[in-house]
Amino acid sequence: MDCKPPVSRRDSMIKSTMKKIKTKIQQESSMTKQGRTDLLRLLSELETEITKVSKADSEHAQSIAGFIERSTHEATRQKKNPELLKLSLAGLTESAKGFEASHPLLVADINNFCTILANVGI
Repeated sequence: MDCKPPVSRRDSMIKSTMKKIKTKIQQESSMTKQGRTDLLRLLSELETEITKVSKADSEHAQSIAGFIERSTHEATRQKKNPELLKLSLAGLTESAKGFEASHPLLVADINNFCTILANVGI
């Protein structure tokens, strides 16, 4: 028996996660306007790429979205913990490994997203 949710439900879970992340970034007061704009643009691009990945491997796509959410949380929380931010960014980077050939934009966007979040977390 397959315990995975139907594809449309998984896609909606990814969209819901991405929406939460967008809201978190929009409400973040410690970020510059340019940083917020850059992250939101990248997040939109990531959502498109993650949706493409989810057609072939929905569990992996959910994992990527989850690491994006955790990384965003760690970078924008009031009391920052540099070690947790580092770990969440490493998880996000690791979650994209193996997609360099099939989804190069996803990997490039994740790398850019990590760089911006790392700078926000300073």
